[in-house]
Amino acid sequence: MTELGDRFKQEREAKGLSLNQLQDMTKIQKRYLAGIEEGNYAMMPGKFYVRAFIKQYAEALDLDPDEIFEQYKNDIPTTYNEDLPEQLSRVQSRKSFSNRTSKVLDLLPKLLIGLFVIGAIVLVWYWMVQSASKEENDQVNQGNNPVNIEEQTDIVTEDENAESGATEEGSENSAETNEDTKKEDEETAEEQEELTQSISVAEKNGSSTVYELTDADTFELEVVSTGATWVSVKNGAGKTFFEKTLQKGDKETVDFTDQTEAFLRIGNVPGTELYINGEKLEYAVSPNEQTTQNITIRYTTSE
Repeated sequence: MTELGDRFKQEREAKGLSLNQLQDMTKIQKRYLAGIEEGNYAMMPGKFYVRAFIKQYAEALDLDPDEIFEQYKNDIPTTYNEDLPEQLSRVQSRKSFSNRTSKVLDLLPKLLIGLFVIGAIVLVWYWMVQSASKEENDQVNQGNNPVNIEEQTDIVTEDENAESGATEEGSENSAETNEDTKKEDEETAEEQEELTQSISVAEKNGSSTVYELTDADTFELEVVSTGATWVSVKNGAGKTFFEKTLQKGDKETVDFTDQTEAFLRIGNVPGTELYINGEKLEYAVSPNEQTTQNITIRYTTSE
């Protein structure tokens, strides 16, 4: 067993985690986790996977991966030799890509000239169509009898009066509509003020806490990861909604409106934030005292 393997095993046992639980948290096969603790890297798929598995193992135990790599660099294999062929392959890909790009650039001037010619033809055609249409309109206007200017003036005046009357009537209707809308908004605001959700602590025992959610029409639970954390979310009947490791910045939202209870097991409470209908849940048990906690939220629908 290496010094790194011994350190990981002690940290895992101190947190009360088995290899099976760690496998669920990291999604790394149990035999690889055991190989890390025993220092048996030969069983791994490759040196790159060794470093990747060690990094996930450290994050699951709330350890700094960079600090682990620096402190135990003599125990951890490097990946330079395996990366070299991949780098050579990328150089060859860039070379072939440059050749293709050169051919495209050679064709670009020809394409631009073709587009310019097509655009000129379309412009000339459009001008000819517009000119022909204008000549036809002029001929039609010359063949019609002129309209009496006084009659036109009377028609315009009547239209203006009709539009003015319609505008005044529309203004009155608009004012009545705005007043009705204002009353409806005030009534809705009063209803919202009357209904304010309440989140209280019903029970607290060690690392387990039971909360009561009341005076709420909905129950939407949002889990936000501020650091690597493992979270399991179930309902009161034991149905699992999700159970996985969340990386920093990940979010998961579950609608429990049709449920009466939500049960959560959180592996890294300092790196996990909970929101109920947009309101942040304050942990009754300090995250510094209990890193792993069980959270139960009972939901009583408002009537």
